[in-house]
Amino acid sequence: MSNEKTNGTVPATKKDIREWLNDEELKKQFAMALPSILTVDRFIRVANTIITRTPKLGECTPESLIACLLDCAALGIEPDGRRAHLIPFKDKCTLIIDYKGYIELARRSGEISIWRPELVCENDIFEYSKGLVTTHVIDFRKPRGEVFAAYSYVRFKDGAEDYEVMSIEEIEATRKRSKAANCGPWVTDRKQMIKKTPMRRHANRLPLSAEFRDALEKDADSFDPDYDPRLEFAPRRLSDLPPPVDVPAEVSDAKTATDEGGKPRAELNLRS
Repeated sequence: MSNEKTNGTVPATKKDIREWLNDEELKKQFAMALPSILTVDRFIRVANTIITRTPKLGECTPESLIACLLDCAALGIEPDGRRAHLIPFKDKCTLIIDYKGYIELARRSGEISIWRPELVCENDIFEYSKGLVTTHVIDFRKPRGEVFAAYSYVRFKDGAEDYEVMSIEEIEATRKRSKAANCGPWVTDRKQMIKKTPMRRHANRLPLSAEFRDALEKDADSFDPDYDPRLEFAPRRLSDLPPPVDVPAEVSDAKTATDEGGKPRAELNLRS
């Protein structure tokens, strides 16, 4: 492998990805960045798997790909396509953190016991009043219909609760501002990204750790400028773009009941 470096850390030549990803000096950087819960070997193995599944990542500059991987390592999030996505954008690799990654980071902060996003569909029974979701009932015996809103629900360690609700129009407006609006998870995992959007807005007023704030700043998926004025002053370097927000979403217990016709339905038990 060439001994040339860019900025003293990143391989300057575009050789086989696996060759420079396994460079010993780069492994040392991963080791310094990774938390104790992740090993270098596992992290690189996950990265290689994703690169194999997404051939276009091989066309990205080594600098951009390694920058995204180092960001993931520093956050302690694997780029596995569940917690974080590596998305090729022209010849640059961009990092998009999934809502499940945000939840994982939020729980590490120690303030939040439950953080879960939910979709609201046309045939759901949904009531929202004075900042609270007071009712959300789903009838699983019939199609739920199109998504018309999504919300973020948080339960803090002290039992307090908080919500953030967004209409599908607001979510679509946010998507259109994203660099990955028409590619990556916005195309392959649209409902997951719809869930993520109110969580990112919610994060702007939640007591979250500095580690979580770092994740928001490293996420290349654009955030809602109406809720974070820092956007206008944010660095335009891809790895430094500001706030968005999500460990696997916690599934709440469901209260089962029947409607007037005797059909079973489920009411989301947000306070369990």
